[in-house]
Amino acid sequence: MDLIRKIKTGFHRPLRAKLIFNPGSGQPGESPQQLVSILSEMQDQQIFPEVYLTRPDSRLETVVRQAIKSGIKLIVVAGGDGTIDSVVGAMVGKDATLGLIPTGTRNNVAFNLGVTGDIPNSVALLRHGRRLKIDVGRVHCGHSRHWFLEGVALGLISDLYPMADGIQHGDLAQIGDLISTLVSATPSKLKINLDGHQYLATTAYMLLISNMSFIGPHFQVSPDVSFKDGHLDIFTFSDMTKLKMISYAMLPRGGLIEAAGIKHYRAKHVTLVSKPQMPAVADGILLGQGSLSVHIHPRALTVMAGTHLTGYHPESPTGQPAEPVETDPKLAPDE
Repeated sequence: MDLIRKIKTGFHRPLRAKLIFNPGSGQPGESPQQLVSILSEMQDQQIFPEVYLTRPDSRLETVVRQAIKSGIKLIVVAGGDGTIDSVVGAMVGKDATLGLIPTGTRNNVAFNLGVTGDIPNSVALLRHGRRLKIDVGRVHCGHSRHWFLEGVALGLISDLYPMADGIQHGDLAQIGDLISTLVSATPSKLKINLDGHQYLATTAYMLLISNMSFIGPHFQVSPDVSFKDGHLDIFTFSDMTKLKMISYAMLPRGGLIEAAGIKHYRAKHVTLVSKPQMPAVADGILLGQGSLSVHIHPRALTVMAGTHLTGYHPESPTGQPAEPVETDPKLAPDE
């Protein structure tokens, strides 16, 4: 708190902001006090927000676009990952900065960006954090279009992580559901096109396309995943038995890159066809089933981050496949 007190004593030019506050995030009963605390801390930092309280029918992208059009350069989201996800599309490529005050349940995006403190510390970062540009993904699945920050999951992985998270938080009833899901699962044949010139054919129960090192309930995908390298990280679970999947799903914080039977690739653009079709989820949003087209937009979103970026490792390799891609000459781009 000494650092925050020292920061508050400094002079700042008044700063306009748009505060998107989700009263239903995290513990809804605490939201009135949270809002009071946020406004008080912002006042101390000479940040003067226009407040918007979200509702189930809110069109947050419209709210954000109007704020940016009016000249506001700082959009602050006080909520969880879902609230952040709802505003990203309106901020991609815009001259505005996204600030985060994590008040949700998992707060995984904030965790990756090093915004892991309480309300006073999170508000202080709006002034004194690191302004940086990060990559944003765009996925097309059938008629669905969605921007994402964390990743796209196909098949079993979209079911396993929530169940494993519940088990790790003491909900042992999820064990039965997890085992039943795995027992009844069947693999799909996948045809994957990486950057339009590399082709991969495999059979797998699940596939993950990641932009951040940690996804969902703070599961670590791999220390080699970066949201600043201009690439997507693709993981296929081709040679993983169901028993290994159960063991892996129960591991705290994941450990994907080290698990046997998981292949890792990198690309800027991915197209994918699965048969039978796999359900696709982007940042927890169900997209449906069908062929996928996923593209990374490098440095497309400006954010205020913490001094230590949990989900970014400068030593991570960039630009090269993490695994050699075996090109199948029989596969054509339109297959």
